[in-house]
Amino acid sequence: MTRLQFVSTPDGRRLEASHVLAVPPASAWELLVDTRRWPEWSPLISGVDATDARVRAGTTGQVRIPGAWLPFEVTDCADRRWTWRVARISATGHRVDELGPDRCRVVFELPPSGAGYAPVCLRALERIESLLEDEVATP
Repeated sequence: MTRLQFVSTPDGRRLEASHVLAVPPASAWELLVDTRRWPEWSPLISGVDATDARVRAGTTGQVRIPGAWLPFEVTDCADRRWTWRVARISATGHRVDELGPDRCRVVFELPPSGAGYAPVCLRALERIESLLEDEVATP
């Protein structure tokens, strides 16, 4: 189930793009925090240069989007949720909600000013589902 809705988050009111997946929550989380894998699921990111292979609070670096490299900093990472700033602007939060041992919800939290980015997030959720289902099916 894919959903777009406004919600309250630790960072205030956000537009939440989410999708329920039939995969273990830990698998989804590992995909989201592995900076080397961002280009696999992000429709905009084609390259990453980061201080850490796994996201943690304080991870910095740059992401390549069409036409530019933009600096980023992970501002928080706890309880299967991480947030960041890209080019010093508050950007999408990322979260995995556990729904069972083999079921989770992957969530992107967009600031209200980023509502136009929702279609990109929905495409990323489709890619994440495809990647994870292939990985779970492959022993």
